[in-house]
Amino acid sequence: MSRSTPFVHRNLPRLLLEAREAVMQHTRPSLREQGLSDQQWRVLRVLGEHAGDPAGVETGRIAREALLLGPSLTGVLTRMERDGLIARERCPQDARRTVVRATRAGLRLVGSLSTTIEAHYAWMEERLGKARLAQLYDLLDEVIALEQPLEHESDNVE
Repeated sequence: MSRSTPFVHRNLPRLLLEAREAVMQHTRPSLREQGLSDQQWRVLRVLGEHAGDPAGVETGRIAREALLLGPSLTGVLTRMERDGLIARERCPQDARRTVVRATRAGLRLVGSLSTTIEAHYAWMEERLGKARLAQLYDLLDEVIALEQPLEHESDNVE
Protein backbone atom coordinates (compact mmCIF):
# COMPACT_ATOMS: atom_id res chain seq x y z
CA MET A 1 0.00 0.00 0.00
CA SER A 2 1.49 3.35 -0.98
CA ARG A 3 1.20 6.42 1.18
CA SER A 4 0.22 9.66 -0.39
CA THR A 5 2.60 12.55 0.08
CA PRO A 6 2.04 14.76 3.11
CA PHE A 7 2.84 17.85 1.00
CA VAL A 8 -0.03 20.18 0.24
CA HIS A 9 1.88 22.96 -1.51
CA ARG A 10 3.96 22.80 -4.66
CA ASN A 11 7.75 22.63 -4.34
CA LEU A 12 8.55 26.36 -4.39
CA PRO A 13 12.37 26.05 -4.33
CA ARG A 14 12.23 23.69 -7.31
CA LEU A 15 9.87 26.00 -9.21
CA LEU A 16 12.16 28.98 -8.56
CA LEU A 17 15.14 26.98 -9.82
CA GLU A 18 13.20 25.88 -12.91
CA ALA A 19 12.21 29.50 -13.60
CA ARG A 20 15.84 30.59 -13.21
CA GLU A 21 17.03 27.88 -15.59
CA ALA A 22 14.32 28.77 -18.13
CA VAL A 23 15.43 32.41 -18.11
CA MET A 24 19.13 31.49 -18.19
CA GLN A 25 18.62 29.32 -21.29
CA HIS A 26 18.22 32.58 -23.19
CA THR A 27 21.20 34.26 -21.52
CA ARG A 28 23.81 31.48 -21.37
CA PRO A 29 24.59 31.31 -25.10
CA SER A 30 25.54 35.00 -25.08
CA LEU A 31 27.64 34.51 -21.94
CA ARG A 32 29.44 31.52 -23.44
CA GLU A 33 30.16 33.43 -26.67
CA GLN A 34 32.03 35.92 -24.48
CA GLY A 35 33.79 33.18 -22.50
CA LEU A 36 31.87 33.93 -19.29
CA SER A 37 30.42 31.60 -16.70
CA ASP A 38 27.12 32.39 -14.96
CA GLN A 39 29.08 33.39 -11.85
CA GLN A 40 31.40 35.71 -13.77
CA TRP A 41 28.37 37.40 -15.34
CA ARG A 42 26.75 37.90 -11.94
CA VAL A 43 29.94 39.58 -10.70
CA LEU A 44 30.18 41.77 -13.81
CA ARG A 45 26.52 42.72 -13.50
CA VAL A 46 27.07 43.81 -9.87
CA LEU A 47 30.16 45.79 -10.86
CA GLY A 48 28.30 47.33 -13.79
CA GLU A 49 25.45 48.39 -11.51
CA HIS A 50 27.99 50.08 -9.20
CA ALA A 51 30.33 51.38 -11.91
CA GLY A 52 29.74 54.97 -10.82
CA ASP A 53 31.14 54.31 -7.35
CA PRO A 54 34.72 55.64 -7.45
CA ALA A 55 35.66 53.64 -4.34
CA GLY A 56 34.89 50.32 -6.06
CA VAL A 57 32.87 47.51 -4.52
CA GLU A 58 33.99 45.49 -1.52
CA THR A 59 34.22 41.77 -2.10
CA GLY A 60 31.68 41.07 0.67
CA ARG A 61 29.10 43.16 -1.14
CA ILE A 62 29.87 41.42 -4.42
CA ALA A 63 29.45 38.04 -2.73
CA ARG A 64 26.04 39.06 -1.32
CA GLU A 65 24.71 40.67 -4.49
CA ALA A 66 26.08 38.01 -6.86
CA LEU A 67 24.98 35.20 -4.51
CA LEU A 68 28.43 33.63 -4.31
CA LEU A 69 30.18 32.10 -1.33
CA GLY A 70 33.56 33.59 -0.41
CA PRO A 71 35.75 30.71 -1.63
CA SER A 72 33.91 30.58 -4.97
CA LEU A 73 34.13 34.35 -5.35
CA THR A 74 37.90 34.25 -4.82
CA GLY A 75 38.35 31.83 -7.73
CA VAL A 76 35.95 33.75 -9.97
CA LEU A 77 37.73 37.06 -9.26
CA THR A 78 41.14 35.49 -9.89
CA ARG A 79 40.06 34.28 -13.34
CA MET A 80 38.38 37.59 -14.15
CA GLU A 81 41.47 39.55 -13.12
CA ARG A 82 43.65 37.25 -15.24
CA ASP A 83 41.31 37.90 -18.21
CA GLY A 84 41.47 41.68 -17.73
CA LEU A 85 37.80 42.10 -16.77
CA ILE A 86 38.32 43.40 -13.24
CA ALA A 87 40.96 45.09 -11.10
CA ARG A 88 41.38 44.45 -7.37
CA GLU A 89 43.10 46.53 -4.73
CA ARG A 90 43.22 46.91 -0.97
CA CYS A 91 40.67 49.26 0.52
CA PRO A 92 42.51 52.51 1.40
CA GLN A 93 40.53 52.89 4.66
CA ASP A 94 40.92 49.26 5.77
CA ALA A 95 43.77 47.18 4.33
CA ARG A 96 42.03 43.98 5.46
CA ARG A 97 39.37 44.55 2.81
CA THR A 98 39.57 44.31 -0.96
CA VAL A 99 37.69 46.47 -3.43
CA VAL A 100 36.96 45.53 -7.03
CA ARG A 101 36.20 47.52 -10.16
CA ALA A 102 35.31 46.43 -13.66
CA THR A 103 37.97 47.41 -16.18
CA ARG A 104 37.10 49.15 -19.45
CA ALA A 105 37.00 45.72 -21.10
CA GLY A 106 34.69 44.44 -18.36
CA LEU A 107 32.36 47.42 -18.69
CA ARG A 108 32.29 47.02 -22.50
CA LEU A 109 31.20 43.42 -21.95
CA VAL A 110 28.48 44.54 -19.52
CA GLY A 111 27.23 47.03 -22.11
CA SER A 112 27.23 44.48 -24.90
CA LEU A 113 25.54 41.74 -22.88
CA SER A 114 23.02 44.08 -21.29
CA THR A 115 21.61 44.82 -24.75
CA THR A 116 20.90 41.11 -25.33
CA ILE A 117 19.57 40.54 -21.83
CA GLU A 118 17.35 43.63 -21.87
CA ALA A 119 15.93 42.49 -25.22
CA HIS A 120 14.94 39.19 -23.58
CA TYR A 121 13.33 41.04 -20.66
CA ALA A 122 11.43 43.21 -23.16
CA TRP A 123 10.20 40.03 -24.86
CA MET A 124 9.08 38.67 -21.47
CA GLU A 125 7.32 41.96 -20.73
CA GLU A 126 5.56 41.78 -24.09
CA ARG A 127 4.40 38.22 -23.44
CA LEU A 128 3.45 38.58 -19.77
CA GLY A 129 2.41 42.21 -19.90
CA LYS A 130 4.09 45.06 -18.07
CA ALA A 131 1.79 44.82 -15.03
CA ARG A 132 2.23 41.05 -14.60
CA LEU A 133 6.02 41.26 -14.91
CA ALA A 134 6.04 44.06 -12.34
CA GLN A 135 3.81 41.90 -10.13
CA LEU A 136 6.26 39.00 -10.50
CA TYR A 137 9.15 41.24 -9.45
CA ASP A 138 7.11 42.52 -6.49
CA LEU A 139 6.14 39.01 -5.38
CA LEU A 140 9.72 37.78 -5.60
CA ASP A 141 10.91 40.80 -3.59
CA GLU A 142 8.24 40.05 -0.98
CA VAL A 143 9.23 36.37 -0.73
CA ILE A 144 12.89 37.34 -0.34
CA ALA A 145 12.05 39.86 2.38
CA LEU A 146 9.69 37.44 4.11
CA GLU A 147 12.31 34.70 4.28
CA GLN A 148 15.12 36.91 5.59
CA PRO A 149 16.10 36.05 9.15
CA LEU A 150 15.04 38.58 11.72
CA GLU A 151 18.46 40.01 12.54
CA HIS A 152 17.33 42.30 15.32
CA GLU A 153 14.25 40.53 16.61
CA SER A 154 15.06 41.61 20.16
CA ASP A 155 15.38 45.26 19.04
CA ASN A 156 11.65 45.35 18.36
CA VAL A 157 10.70 44.17 21.85
CA GLU A 158 10.32 46.85 24.52
